[in-house]
Amino acid sequence: MIRVLLVDDHALFRQGLRSLLESEGMRVIGEAANGREAIRYAAETHPDVILMDIQMPELDGVKATQSILEIDPKSSVIMITMYRQDRYVFEAVKAGARGYVLKDADAATLIDAIRRVAAGEALLDADMAQNVLDDFRDKREELPSEKHADLNERETMILKLLAQGFSNQDIALRLDISEKTVRNRLSEIFTKLQLNNRTQAALYAIREGIANLD
Repeated sequence: MIRVLLVDDHALFRQGLRSLLESEGMRVIGEAANGREAIRYAAETHPDVILMDIQMPELDGVKATQSILEIDPKSSVIMITMYRQDRYVFEAVKAGARGYVLKDADAATLIDAIRRVAAGEALLDADMAQNVLDDFRDKREELPSEKHADLNERETMILKLLAQGFSNQDIALRLDISEKTVRNRLSEIFTKLQLNNRTQAALYAIREGIANLD
């Protein structure tokens, strides 16, 4: 059962999400009305997935996401936004959010997104990936570069599959290795490339030509 934390300042919206998720067999383990509550709930309950609204009082979704991922880089955050080109979404994805879902998305899209992220995938489409990479360049921020020569053939393949959206289970099946081996190899890849999470790894792989989203 996927355990979900709902973060949105509109109680009616949270209630609607709770009803939908519970009807799909998921468990809502908490609700937060602002970013500060989200950080506390996330630290206490360690949800499988956090649905995080962008704009909230006291502390917005981006800052809350950054704080949550500083505490636990493995946290799986999906941003909920009204606008696909919301600048705040870029900042959240740069910080390590797994992607975003529009507030006007249909139920099937949201449920699929939650299940994919719970399985270890990132919700990065080609446009979003490129926009985030452009943003790094415009601000003169850098992901580590020209270091993938340090990766062996198996590590490079794992990084490529991760960037293409495959979960740990899918990667294990494709390479005929265990999920534990995939997790261990990913940890080694992150250390070698000085990356903090799967989103940054996916962006790195796309930028370096290891993988593409076409």
